[in-house]
Amino acid sequence: MAKFDAKSFNEKAFGKYMSAIPNVKLNKLKESRAIVSDQRLRETFVTNSQTETVYAVLPFFGLIGGDALNYDGETDLTAERTDTFEQGVFVYGRMKGWIEADFSYDVTGGVDFMANVRNQINRYWNDVDQATLLALLEGIFAMAATGTGSIKTANAEFVDKHTYNISDEAAGADQCMGATSLNVAIQKACGDNKQKFSLVICHSTVATNLENLKLLAYLKYTDAEGMERDLGMGTWNGRLVIMDDSMPVEVVPAVPASEGVLAQDAYTKYTTYILGEGAIGFEPVGAKVPYEMVRDAKTRGGEDTLISRKRNAVSVAGISYLKAVQRTNSPTDAELKNGKNWSLVSNGENKTISHKAIPIARIISRG
Repeated sequence: MAKFDAKSFNEKAFGKYMSAIPNVKLNKLKESRAIVSDQRLRETFVTNSQTETVYAVLPFFGLIGGDALNYDGETDLTAERTDTFEQGVFVYGRMKGWIEADFSYDVTGGVDFMANVRNQINRYWNDVDQATLLALLEGIFAMAATGTGSIKTANAEFVDKHTYNISDEAAGADQCMGATSLNVAIQKACGDNKQKFSLVICHSTVATNLENLKLLAYLKYTDAEGMERDLGMGTWNGRLVIMDDSMPVEVVPAVPASEGVLAQDAYTKYTTYILGEGAIGFEPVGAKVPYEMVRDAKTRGGEDTLISRKRNAVSVAGISYLKAVQRTNSPTDAELKNGKNWSLVSNGENKTISHKAIPIARIISRG
């Protein structure tokens, strides 16, 4: 293993070392099949990277359909053509550096603070990638006004059908997540395709409510030292549940009583996302120098900076990234939240794929 100083640091060896560390959280996400490798992304951004490096429009083949004709020896056969749709996919890049001073090593009797940084990098990038995925989900559900004509109508229909809002129901109704909430939401979104859903991402308040109702069971894993640890994940009706307090939260202010209107206390709305198999394609495409050490001998008696860079390609099932509002070659999380950047996959004219084919939904509740 390469040492952590600027002269002996080998970024390739370090990269292999980091790849060898079990990435438990990402592995569980992949097991859910909601986040999958997408060979199209690798072929586009890695194999053919000379032409496509940050954004591409890929063909998205339509399904065959139509009513079967009566084969009776009299009826003429009329054939139909399948539509070819277009899907925008993108690459985002992120980077970060961590500094450790020589003096810290000296005054602590040789404690290797940079090793502590190394041990946390996978977890750090897990959190960064998860925040980016949550940002694009927020953007998808903000696309109701994107497009014109039939495409705009279809985008609005997706947002409506794939949103199950129980937070605003009449007083006395169950406005919190309950035993039937998940099943109703996925049926509303995809009908008889509801079995494709495999992953739930919710706020800790929602997860705690489900746990109190005995609907959620947490998963554990055994680390390399034989210690059993909580994954921060559970299962609900056989679907993996991830708890994340960066989920969208909206505080609704209190409304005072007025003539003919009852007073309403302030309350909080929580958004829970539900993803199905293949909802998000995710492919690491790499950076020229993913890891490197920079030595600054002058500052504070000497410092080492460990720099890490990541680039990932992303596709969303049935939904196209338009790159309509993006300032640089890598979209920020704020840009991914912008509904103007998203639309249902279309044929470039006025036809989109069916919203029922997209295994992405959300529940808005009071807990």
